[in-house]
Amino acid sequence: MARRPGILARVPVVRLHARQPAWLQASLAAVSVVLGAVIVIRPTTALDLLAVLLGAGMILSGALELTGRADDAGAAADTTAPSATAADSAPSRRWWAIPVALAWVGGGVFVLLWPGLTVRAVAGLVGVLLLVSGTLGVVSAFRRGRGWDARIADAAFGASGLIFGVIGLFWPDITLLVVAVVFGASLLMRGIADLWTLSRRRRRRRHPDAEAKPRWGRTVLAVGSLALAIAVAALTAPLRDGSSVTDPFYAAPRDMPATAGHLVRAEEFTRAMPSNSRAWRILYTTTGVDGRVRVASGLVIVPKDAEPGQRFPTVAWDHGTTGFAEHCAPSVQDRPLWSGGMYFPSKVINQGWAMVAPDYIGLGTQGPHPYLFGEPSAHATLDAVRAAWELTEAQLSRNTVVWGHSQGGGAALWTGALRDEYAPRVAVRGVAALAPASDPPSLVEGVTEITGGSIFASFAFQAFSEIEPDVSYGDYIRPGAQTVVRAMAQRCLTDPGTIVSVLAAVGMSTDPDIFAKDPTTGPLGAALRHNAPPSDIGMPLFIGQGADDSVVPARTQDGYVERLCRAGQTVDYRVYDGFEHAQVMESYSPLVDDLLAWTKARFEGRPADPGCRRTDG
Repeated sequence: MARRPGILARVPVVRLHARQPAWLQASLAAVSVVLGAVIVIRPTTALDLLAVLLGAGMILSGALELTGRADDAGAAADTTAPSATAADSAPSRRWWAIPVALAWVGGGVFVLLWPGLTVRAVAGLVGVLLLVSGTLGVVSAFRRGRGWDARIADAAFGASGLIFGVIGLFWPDITLLVVAVVFGASLLMRGIADLWTLSRRRRRRRHPDAEAKPRWGRTVLAVGSLALAIAVAALTAPLRDGSSVTDPFYAAPRDMPATAGHLVRAEEFTRAMPSNSRAWRILYTTTGVDGRVRVASGLVIVPKDAEPGQRFPTVAWDHGTTGFAEHCAPSVQDRPLWSGGMYFPSKVINQGWAMVAPDYIGLGTQGPHPYLFGEPSAHATLDAVRAAWELTEAQLSRNTVVWGHSQGGGAALWTGALRDEYAPRVAVRGVAALAPASDPPSLVEGVTEITGGSIFASFAFQAFSEIEPDVSYGDYIRPGAQTVVRAMAQRCLTDPGTIVSVLAAVGMSTDPDIFAKDPTTGPLGAALRHNAPPSDIGMPLFIGQGADDSVVPARTQDGYVERLCRAGQTVDYRVYDGFEHAQVMESYSPLVDDLLAWTKARFEGRPADPGCRRTDG
């Protein structure tokens, strides 16, 4: 006796779901394959276009659900009950396909009609819908009347949806890449599976007397989808771990000194220090960007086995960019000096010199870190030297030369310029600025044009947006890029997960910029210009620059040196052919010997050659 159709079977949209023509299913499956392949192949397309592709894919997913899975229709067509129709059987097996389909279509329309929607919001929608679809897919594996091939396929597709959904929801800036690849792969495999099943149905109709066999083709694709999901989860999990963390040493005590330049605490430090040295990490007071006394951290490194009464000349080392977040302090990293661009510390110690290496405010200690802010960076350097004098075991002399690379190069220039008014007791004999960030507006504007440069822009913008009240994300950062930029700013350059930020930055390379407007205009531009190093440093300068530097181009440095020369500054400007931004600091770079010789002359009190001198080589 024929089974009476259920209530759902009499709903018009459900009848469409069950009675769609094979050509419609085949067309939608083919479109799913093409669109999925495009998204998988080009996941790093422009943010706006990516949102359009994802929105269109969501609508297509809904259409595929609404017209029914090819294997469901095939199962209905193959039913052994002569009087059972597809409309009778399909709703009883997949009644949830209708609300899921409508949710996919609704989400896709929402994405397409809201151009300001962020990629993070798009990924959230995709993640939730993948979780829902994955859960229902797992549940469908337990329906009665299905073969083991269909059960395994449903369970595998469902489990992969669950894994991909979780990844999309809980790792914000990976959404640009992984959610696109995940969703594209889902469309691709769904389309291939449906085309496979439709082809099988067609062969079965041509040969109705052939013995029915399990449909393992879709099952193989489903297992492949699950394997891909597991691989993505396994490969990305380590990227979320391994970040450095601070410890109670960096916390400010309630009874800290009321003035800047004093030692708060110190303890022996041995991690990745030169074998011929003795080191301490220190916490000290300094002056913050708001003029209030803050705490900062750093390292003090001296030659081992000092003779009684011996005093070591001091190299104040201003490190290059390590990040913006609190845990990005060099003293927190596994390789403290290396992380900040100091690749030859043993050579410094072998000269009989000490090193005082500030972390700056907000790295290690409570932030925000004033990245590219000149005055607080100079304060942190000068106060680190003054505080290190109170570490009697270090036996430091007053003679000091300031070195700095990149971000630290700009800090070193500011240190020299502010020494007289802020800390005149620190006898700074000269400043060596190595590939210095001498033009912050140009740096922030141009750095996004190089691969991975958006990471540096994110550090700068996060700092200025937290410190300058008139600088906001809404005014300067494109809506689709805001989540990526915020996530970048919380990673250190040494974090394993930084590779995600690099890929995300590469992914945005086809966009005009992460900025909604020119960062050199408005309040941000004014703040950047205000923090450009002065032209009158008042002491001998050594400026080392790689000719092939892509972060701080040589032409930018040339312009700054011209301004120094016009101001009457004594400058020894050396340009090294064939060397990139960080490469110029490697131990094999000719800069190293030049820098050591120049510094030795300053410590020995020999006068620097007057005027401006440029050497290329």
